[in-house]
This record gives sequence, structure tokens and C-alpha cells, in this order.
Amino acid sequence: MKKIILSLAVVTLFFGCKPTSTAVSSEKSEVVVNINLNDVKEDKLLVSISAPTITTDEVVYHVPKIIPGTYSEDDYGKFIDDMKAFDSEGNALQVEKLSTNSWTIKEAKKLDKITYLVNDTYDIEGGGGFGSGVFSPAGTNILEGKNFMLNNHGFVGYFEDKKDLTYKLNITHSENLFGATSLVDSDSSNLSDTFVVSRYNDLVDNPIMYSKPDYVTFNVDGMEILFSVYSPNDKHTAKALSADLEKCMRAQKKFLGAVNSNKKYTVLLYLSEMKKTDAKGFGALEHNSSTTVVFPEMMPTGVLGKQIIDVVSHEFFHIVTPLGVHSNEIHYFDFNSPKMSQHLWMYEGVTEYFANLFQVNQGLITEDAFYRRMDDKIKGAKRMNDTMPFTTMSQNVLVEPYKGQYLNVYEKGALIGMCIDIIIREKSNGQRGILDMMQKLTNEFGPTKPFNDNELFARITEMTYPEVGEFLNTYVAGPTPIPYEVYFAKVGIAKGKIKKAVNPFLNSSKSAGISGNPTTKEIIVRNNTELSTFMTNIGLKADDVITSLNGKSYNLDTLSEMMTEAQNWKDGDNVTIKVKRDGKEQTLTGKVILSYQESEGYQVVEPTKQTLKEAWLKG
Repeated sequence: MKKIILSLAVVTLFFGCKPTSTAVSSEKSEVVVNINLNDVKEDKLLVSISAPTITTDEVVYHVPKIIPGTYSEDDYGKFIDDMKAFDSEGNALQVEKLSTNSWTIKEAKKLDKITYLVNDTYDIEGGGGFGSGVFSPAGTNILEGKNFMLNNHGFVGYFEDKKDLTYKLNITHSENLFGATSLVDSDSSNLSDTFVVSRYNDLVDNPIMYSKPDYVTFNVDGMEILFSVYSPNDKHTAKALSADLEKCMRAQKKFLGAVNSNKKYTVLLYLSEMKKTDAKGFGALEHNSSTTVVFPEMMPTGVLGKQIIDVVSHEFFHIVTPLGVHSNEIHYFDFNSPKMSQHLWMYEGVTEYFANLFQVNQGLITEDAFYRRMDDKIKGAKRMNDTMPFTTMSQNVLVEPYKGQYLNVYEKGALIGMCIDIIIREKSNGQRGILDMMQKLTNEFGPTKPFNDNELFARITEMTYPEVGEFLNTYVAGPTPIPYEVYFAKVGIAKGKIKKAVNPFLNSSKSAGISGNPTTKEIIVRNNTELSTFMTNIGLKADDVITSLNGKSYNLDTLSEMMTEAQNWKDGDNVTIKVKRDGKEQTLTGKVILSYQESEGYQVVEPTKQTLKEAWLKG
């Protein structure tokens, strides 16, 4: 999972082998779920569950209290109303509510089906009501005729001790709605879909988004990608955003190499109108073969594209861990009484490190940009409790004071991954890194063979170096803050004064000399504002409407892209700007004049370590 606290500041999911069955042939050995998206009542959906054969006098039906990727107890049972149970003749059976998320059904041997109504979470997020606090990518949406976000844990539960039965999910919908998912639809009708999974965990692991068809598909080295977008006001489209996603996923596949063997992957992007009754928790939640993403619809296309690269890359890298490598606590996850693992440093931290490392490795960002990101993470980690052992925080993350430190998995967790990577590079003369370590762990354990939580450090030490074990025990299991300068020095990096060019459209106070008209989408030179030396010298004046730079047209929606292009200019570059001034088109030409600002940051100070640094960032 990755939460965005806009600024950008959550694993999943579910594993286990299905046991063999010796059920009598007359027994019902599957759970059949029916949901009709055409029948919305007071913004609720009716869910009907045909029960398997029950051999006990009573049975408990559970809805999840928690799902692994969010690390918060969200109590999805709060969204369930009017739970009823019936025998095969339609007679009501007694239902007793045990807790927020559990119901006992009496005379269970007669049970034929249960029904209940489901409220969605998007309507009430952050409103102080019973739904506040649910992370939107793990939430649900019921918007009649327009959008249904079916994170299945919000609609479907499980009978106690029956999670490993086959689940058949039947969805009825209108012809204008398309269900985007990595599940395979076995129903040929345009008005209904049928999905069959081997167990409850697999149902939860495969979200479905129904909306009007707006999707693209492409293939990346044998992996089929489905990218589906819901933009309520058609501000964004899958086609317009797919270039950033495809570039990101091609780079990730190349970076991972043999580590990834996925054949299908789905990205579901929900764009919120930011209304009172719409999603407000921005970020993403990963699954084995898909990711759900939620962002504000108002974001400019260029900004949204960059956010997609950062967020989806994080979620996709979860195929390495915990989806590929995980402990018993994850493998046998209890949705209602969970035990948490010690190793969030790996599940979230190493994942976040990979999401940044692959970008410099594949040329999507510069080395300086990578150093700045790591420097920001160091500053972020130091604002948290830097002496709280990471393993202790991880194991107790559902309760305070540890819960309040969760976001450090994206800061210090990523830095832990970085330091381990540098240690392994140094000891192997640049030949191996942390990706090699994760590949070895995957080979030994993998999706169906969990490790014991308290044995992981010893196993990592055996397959790497004693120095890695010392680091884990001292800085991850222990209270000692990490001396980052020691690890940067191994690759010739240290803090120093850095001269950074200021964007040519920013003045000496770093205020923008341009703004946008939200009605006309025009980019306008501001009046009553100091203009930069570049803007003045090329001849821009207050109220000029900028229409193009160097032959490329821009408007308010692509302003961020224009600013990015300008940031990449060099002193002396030739520039042509077309403007409308007093209703007439004019062409301005000149050369770039940059201003510079000094700041402290990481940079190369020891060229003799160049080979090791290159192996770390580019190997």
C-alpha cells in the first residue's frame, strides 16, 4: 500500500494452499455470491450468498475486520445492514450479531442462503461517521449507473472454517458498464459476469471496478496490462495517461528481470471529484495481479502521470515482497484476529526503495534526483521516533504508540533497504545487491512457503554477509539510529553545497511569473509580480498569453509539463515562445538565462568509488 497525503507520503495479500477434500458428493462445496448492480436501494447493494453444506448446529459468518495492506482495523462489518438467513423453503432462520464483523446463524444445518445490504465507504470517508478512516483504495463505491468499486472484502465475507472453499461470484450489470479486473469472466453475456476463484483469499485479492468502458491494454515482455480509468467529468482518459504507465512498467520489468513472472496485471484508477460524498484517501493498494489507485480528478495530466509512476511502481514491486516472500503471519492471515509480522522494513520499506531505485537505474530520473529523494527520506525518518526498533513497531503496528509510526515504513524502511543494498554491493565488489538477496529468498520460500518471523535475519545473513546481519540486528531490531553518512561514503557520496538552477519562470523569491485561467485554460504572465531575468530578457510582458514553447503547445492542463521542460533547459539554449498580446499573436526568441540557488545535499565527492557507485545505481 502507498498512502498519499498529498504531498506523497499501504501489502497484501493472501496466500495458502487449498487442502484436499473428502466431501460427500451430495454436499454443496462452493459459496455462490450474487450481486445485482442494477438494483441499488438507498445507495446500498443487496448481496445474496448461497451457503455450502453446514454440518454444525450453528455457524458464524464473518466480514473482515482488517486486510493486510492497510495495517488498520477498518471493521467492514460496519457497512452491513439487515443480515438475514433462510432455509431452502425460504423460511427465516435466527441470526444473532456477535460483534461488529460477525453473525451467528442458528439451525445452520438447514441454511440455504444469507442476504444483507452493503453501504459503500466512499460516501462517508472522513466525515466522522462510522465509515471514517477507511483508506479509499481499500474502500467501496456504489454510484448507481456510473461506478462500482468492488473491493470484494467490503461486500463478501466467509463462513468460519470455510475460507478454502471455491467461490463463484455472479455480477449482474447494465450493458454500458465494463468490469475491469484480472479475474476471468466465464459468462459470455454483456449483462452479467461470472468469476470463479479457488478460495476466499483469492476473491479478496482481485478487486473489480465497473464503469463506462475507458481502458487500454498493452503487453510488456509477455505480461498483459489492463489499465482502466474512471474520470467522472471525463477530464482524464486511459489513453492519455497510458504512456506514463507503460513507460513505468517496461522499466520495472527490465529492472526485475527474472524476479517477475506475472502474465497479467490490472491497474484500476478511480478519480475523485473531492465532493463531500466521494473518496478522500489518496494512494494505492496492491494485490497479486492488480492495483487500485485513487487520486483527485482535478490534478493536471502531467502531474497525475508522474504520480502514477511513483505510486503504481511501488505497488507493482510488492510482487517481490510480501506477495513473493512473506512470513507465516501474512501467509495465514486472520482477517478478524490478525497477528502482525516484524518485517514491515522488508514488505513496505524494500518495496519503496525499489520504487525509487528502478527509476534512476532505468534513466527515468537523474542521480541527483535520486539523492534528493533519499535525503528527503532521511529528514522524514528523523522527524519520526528514530530510536523505536523497527521490528517492534512492525509487530505492534495496530496499536499506539507504534501505529503512529507506521508512515516511517516509507522513510526509514526504504533507507534500510538502501543501506543493505550498499553493504552487499561493497562486499561483492559490485556484483550483487539487495535485488539478488530478494531473488534468493523467493527461490527458497516463495508465495506458497512462508518463513518463520524470528528466523529471517539469520537466513538473510547466511545468504549474504555477516555485515548484513550486524546491520539488521543493530539498526532494524535495535534502537540505534542509522549513520547514513557511513553507508553513503562507501559509494563515494557525501553532503556538500549544491548549485541548483532555478526554473526560468520563477523569480528571485521563487514565485511563479505565470498563472492560469481555469475557465479558458490559458497560461498568462502575471502582472504586479517580479518577472525572472529570463522572462524579462526574452520580452515577456504582464498579461501575455503563452501558447507554445519551442513549437509545442501548452495550456493550463499541461502547465506542469511546460515547467518540467523549462527546468531542463541549459544556460544559452535557444528558446522560441509564442504569445497572444492584446489579441495578436507574437513570436519571441532569445536565449536561456538561468539563476542558481545553493543548497545542501548529497553529491559525489570521491571519484575513486565511481565503479561501486555505478554498480549500486545502474547494476
